[in-house]
Amino acid sequence: MEINLYNQKAESIGKIDLPDQIFGLKMNADLLHQVVTSQMSNKRQVLAHAKGRSEVRGGGKKPWRQKGTGRARHGSIRSPIWKGGGATFGPTKERNFKKKLNRKMVRKALFVALSSKARDNQLLVVDGINIQNPKTKEMAVLFKNFLDMFGKNPNVLLVMPTGDDNVKRASKNLPHLSAVEAKGLNLLEVLAHKQLLLVKDSIGVLEKKLKV
Repeated sequence: MEINLYNQKAESIGKIDLPDQIFGLKMNADLLHQVVTSQMSNKRQVLAHAKGRSEVRGGGKKPWRQKGTGRARHGSIRSPIWKGGGATFGPTKERNFKKKLNRKMVRKALFVALSSKARDNQLLVVDGINIQNPKTKEMAVLFKNFLDMFGKNPNVLLVMPTGDDNVKRASKNLPHLSAVEAKGLNLLEVLAHKQLLLVKDSIGVLEKKLKV
């Protein structure tokens, strides 16, 4: 697949050929759904936890003797039927929502999503991104150059070949732009953003994922 190559002033400087193994795959909605639900489950944090009768404080002594009082027998005041007792079937932090997926499936799902962006003209490739200082103002000027191509309500993910601290820090305060390193790119990030701004050298990093 061949698309336009831009400089950071949003000027077309030629063409670039994208590898079909990454940007030329057919849509596979079932695969995307399976990987997205798995990754969202793996990110889930278990916070809710209700104490059972063995975890609540007190209740070590039998409330009263077993027989002869005329009252019902009880072994602990921390029984679930007592006020202040443990929960019977409450949520516990031991719950496990992790889901395992084949590494090749996860990798292919990412490439399917990238192919969809390229096919829908939601992918721009830029020759390089260079700013002198980690200033939001500098990044805002650079981002403004591409606004006409992104259209209304942009939501852009900038994919860098390496971790450039200046670019990352300058992008943090821009509400419509996020920066990420290519080797850490995942499916959820791609789908969470409407457009991708891909630095040319990031393609080589993505091609290395094919060999993993």
